[in-house]
Amino acid sequence: MISLRDEEMLPNRYKKRVLVVEDDPHLLTGIRDILQLEDYSVLTAKNGQDGLTVLQSDPDNPPDVIVSDIMMPHMDGFEFLEKVREEDKWVLVPFIFLTAKGEKTDQHRGRRLGADIYLTKPFDAEDLLVAVSSVLKRTGNIKRVADDKEMDQKRKILTILNHEFRTPLTLVVAYAEMLKEFEPDTMNDEEVVSFLQGVNSGADRLRRLVENFISLVELDSGEAKKTVEWRSRPVDDITMIIDDAMRQVELPEQRPRNWQRDIAPNLPTIVIDVQYMTIAIREMLDNGAKFSSAGQTITISVHCVNNHLEIQVTDAGRGIASNELENIWQPFYQIEREQYEDQGAGSGLAIVDGFVKLHNGTRHVQSSLGQGSVFSIRIPINSETN
Repeated sequence: MISLRDEEMLPNRYKKRVLVVEDDPHLLTGIRDILQLEDYSVLTAKNGQDGLTVLQSDPDNPPDVIVSDIMMPHMDGFEFLEKVREEDKWVLVPFIFLTAKGEKTDQHRGRRLGADIYLTKPFDAEDLLVAVSSVLKRTGNIKRVADDKEMDQKRKILTILNHEFRTPLTLVVAYAEMLKEFEPDTMNDEEVVSFLQGVNSGADRLRRLVENFISLVELDSGEAKKTVEWRSRPVDDITMIIDDAMRQVELPEQRPRNWQRDIAPNLPTIVIDVQYMTIAIREMLDNGAKFSSAGQTITISVHCVNNHLEIQVTDAGRGIASNELENIWQPFYQIEREQYEDQGAGSGLAIVDGFVKLHNGTRHVQSSLGQGSVFSIRIPINSETN
């Protein structure tokens, strides 16, 4: 006999749980006994409706595997599987179908609905145990890989937070401490202004970090979509939004920039969420400024292209390798951060990507190493938001 575990006689809370749904009471009892002999914890139901009742009795703690017949009264296996896959909490639970039929059409239908394995009756105990063991192993491997990726992402975020929050906090605290020691006889007005600018720079950087993290949470939770739906309005003058975005670009006094604007006249009306679109344009501009050396020119242009309003930001930075052109839109992703020690949390382009998609728009980047980059977003003209 094949056993999933090396441990013997585990408490029920540690055992793998299998829900068996079968209308034949003798077969149901037989399957239950086979699984229990292999130290599985078994739940049973006599049809799909009863199976849903079992799942709904503890919705946050689904079984590790579902084994279900197809031909059952009240609710057959196909309908049961459809109902299971409608719930996010149950969508990853492996599903094994039992059937007396071997027709390819049944198998194809089950596969399309998300069944993992198809067992044709009659089957022996070994066939059942191998099927259950294999789907559990596969699910375990998938979960392990997902957990590893999640842990890697957490480490990356913690590293970024540690650096990106500590640096501006140090500025704020250090300059504030110096201001606390202010004495008119030993400190002139110019020094006080310099200290205040240091406090303001640190506070502004912290504010932007917090705002960007909130934006990512809103995008991930779906709240941003709801906000766009009720807050969008027609905008006739995109220039005002661009002006506002440029004013918000991080720490302008610490890195001289040559801005160049190329905004076409008589631009049409677009329906947008002004606040989110301002943030998206700001992050594009800030990205161009961040990766361009002091004194280099950054160009923002706005034109109509194929019934879309296209906003482009062209920089003279170090450029992006072709294999990184999609990676840069991911949250907290920075190209070789350890080597370049770039500032920022790597959230800006992810925010651009999210906000533009909520407006039914598209984003694109053209770049070559050593030759700068052109970031473009296109927003439909007079289109409803997504």
